[in-house]
Amino acid sequence: MEKWMGSRSPDAPQEGYYTGLMNACGYRTSDLRKPVIGIASSYTDVNPGHRPFKQLVEFVKEGIWAGGGVPAEFNVPAPCDGMAQGDGMHTVLPQRDLIAASIEAMARAHGFDGMVFLCSCDKIVPGMLMAAAALNRPSLFLTAGSMIPYESAEGTYVTPDLKEAIGARNVERIDEETFTRFRENICHSCGTCSMYGTANTMGVFAEVIGVCPIDSTTMLFCSSAKYKQARDVGECIVTLTKEQVRFSDIVTEESLINGLRHTAATGGSTNAQLHVCAIAHVMGIEMDLGRFDEIQRGVPCVAKFKPSSQYSIYDYYKAGGVGATMSAIRAHLNLDCRLGMGGTVGDFLDHFHRPVNPEIIHTCQDPLYPDGCYAVLYGNLAPGGCLVKKSGVVPEMFHHRGPAVCFDSEDDLRAAMANKDIQPGCVLIIRYEGPKGGPGMREMSIPAAMLVGMGLHTSVAMVTDGRYSGATRGPCIGHVTPEAWDGGPIAAVQNGDMIEIDIDRHTIHLEVSEEELARRLKHVTRPDNHPASGFMAAYRHTVTGVNTGCTWLYGGPCGAGASAPLP
Repeated sequence: MEKWMGSRSPDAPQEGYYTGLMNACGYRTSDLRKPVIGIASSYTDVNPGHRPFKQLVEFVKEGIWAGGGVPAEFNVPAPCDGMAQGDGMHTVLPQRDLIAASIEAMARAHGFDGMVFLCSCDKIVPGMLMAAAALNRPSLFLTAGSMIPYESAEGTYVTPDLKEAIGARNVERIDEETFTRFRENICHSCGTCSMYGTANTMGVFAEVIGVCPIDSTTMLFCSSAKYKQARDVGECIVTLTKEQVRFSDIVTEESLINGLRHTAATGGSTNAQLHVCAIAHVMGIEMDLGRFDEIQRGVPCVAKFKPSSQYSIYDYYKAGGVGATMSAIRAHLNLDCRLGMGGTVGDFLDHFHRPVNPEIIHTCQDPLYPDGCYAVLYGNLAPGGCLVKKSGVVPEMFHHRGPAVCFDSEDDLRAAMANKDIQPGCVLIIRYEGPKGGPGMREMSIPAAMLVGMGLHTSVAMVTDGRYSGATRGPCIGHVTPEAWDGGPIAAVQNGDMIEIDIDRHTIHLEVSEEELARRLKHVTRPDNHPASGFMAAYRHTVTGVNTGCTWLYGGPCGAGASAPLP
């Protein structure tokens, strides 16, 4: 492997401006002869998943100094999907690409030799993975760790339980005193919400593909192991930088497949489809909804966590953690893939000896599902496909037929739910919430949780061209392609139309003739209450479809294997 030579020569006269300005920041000229490691931190005061980085970054810096490098911290936006519910959700998925682009621009401008990415939460982990792929420099990741679950006399609760409590309060299944106590205590500490939503799905994905220490995501944010892990990451990135071990030396097509298989084996978020496809796109690797489905179907689902089961992310850690679930599907992983912290997947699994709780982590011989946790459905309602997390659906809803009740926005649906206007047996259609239509492809997290809280998730299905949170359970079908804004058939559904959903057969069918559907589509008009201004107008104009991950600032491959980076 080629040894590190440094991107800058601080003693050279032509580097005098750079050296002088870095001296003004407190760096000595002698420091600048060492590898300068950019630290992209998502620390913010207004997101519990990111507050820990204010302290953790200091341990990473200590590790970098100890390893013979120089730390250089900068920050990026870090939106919380939970706080952005409603109108704010329009901007959240677009921020994934903004985060990636801002990191790439900063790293290229300052010429950092290696990178550490401190990230948690739904769009920040995939955004930083896209940035790492685009930069293709020595890179390691560290997540904040998980939130402490809330213990009460009634039981143990984590974040999705609070969302479901909204629905329960709406139909007076719980009283105001209980709801207030839940609201003030269920989100019990800093750290990433203790559920297998998108944040933890993508954090664990980063571990399995080799750029993040194993169990970084599932351990408690406040554990001493997390501080020591942060130092280890700091030391290790200096070694990787000196040896010029780039992102693409660790993250390959084979390791992406490992990560996707493990996600399917552990009941991950449906949003993984968008993010894995986007990361692959930046790397120049072919990955779309169809290939995503093909890969995930090839591995049994051996575990599932809140809200699809009673087990939290900390329960996952105590049951054996990511090493245990990787061991369970060992036969489905490429063992030669490299891990950034040292060795290969095979080396790690050969030395993994933690006790495993078989009630939480099953084997391939005794799986929860034989063919992954997702189902991609096709039919005249979704010719390009749509996606459901079947591991979050009760068996009696694997097949459902019911009349459509149509809404042209999430807001209209929420109003109907608040008025208790949803009847058992129906199929809720929420359209014009796709990447262009929303714009921004809002997640239906609160309505989906309210459905559970109202006791309707065993009799009502939801279908949308938007998306759902990883913290969603019930028959919630998203990513309908083509979206309504582009004239997809979902735009032509009318109240009372019968819709049949069959998860086992991977079908979704609108019981309307081809001739009638074509006639209706000719008369469809877009609603005028879905405006797009500012950067969201640019997003609507440039965003790609769900099939390839909804990228908009990354129009072509720009990482390893690409002919040139994006400008």
